[in-house]
Amino acid sequence: MTGVPASAAGGSSSARRTGPRGASGATPEPAERTTPGGAVERDTAERGATEGGAAGRGGKIAAAAVNQASVWNVANLLTMLRLLLVPAFVALMLGNGGYDPAWRSFAWASFAVAMITDLFDGHLARTYNLVTDFGKIADPIADKAIMGAALICLSALGDLPWWVTAVILGRELGITVLRFVVIRYGVIPASRGGKLKTLTQGIAVGMYVLALTGPLATLRFWVMAAAVVLTVATGLDYVKQAIVLRRRGIAERRAALKETEA
Repeated sequence: MTGVPASAAGGSSSARRTGPRGASGATPEPAERTTPGGAVERDTAERGATEGGAAGRGGKIAAAAVNQASVWNVANLLTMLRLLLVPAFVALMLGNGGYDPAWRSFAWASFAVAMITDLFDGHLARTYNLVTDFGKIADPIADKAIMGAALICLSALGDLPWWVTAVILGRELGITVLRFVVIRYGVIPASRGGKLKTLTQGIAVGMYVLALTGPLATLRFWVMAAAVVLTVATGLDYVKQAIVLRRRGIAERRAALKETEA
């Protein structure tokens, strides 16, 4: 006689036979021992595995936190630089009455740096996973701020007709509003025409910022004309895409509603 009830022994045996994986793949119960105080301690190996799992989960959480892009990354710093260049550009553009070739050259240099950073910050953010909420908001603001400042300064100085400034800025602001209006149905992707428009605008405005004369002054007129044409054409294309996107989104919602009702 061992002093252990038969039912208890059978229960322990049954528990061992029908472990968490069932009869075919029974997993042994973790070894236990009773301390003098009556408390039950699990085997050291199980405790180590538990602690290891907790450490693993903690490591994953820590890794996820590290992988989140910081606001102070190189892409956002370039965007911040472009924002800071806006007041600097205006001061240089209007320096010494606004018609000094030297001051205009410095203004062109600041404008060129802003345009170059615009090319690189988005590419860096996408390539190295540096996309942040700040960048999504600040990047388009910086783009429109430097371009708008240049156009308004040129028109105020009489170098560029006001209607050109109105067409370009009106298109940029209008498309931005349009994107927000239809965002519930989807995102309007940037087209090749839009990228070409941005490049042409930058070249044209840069040529107007410089105090050019002779054939170069004539050339900049035609470059700006091309920029205006691309501005209007791509703007109409975005409007068309927005209409199609909205109609498709409404049709899909109606179809989903009919399926739900059915």
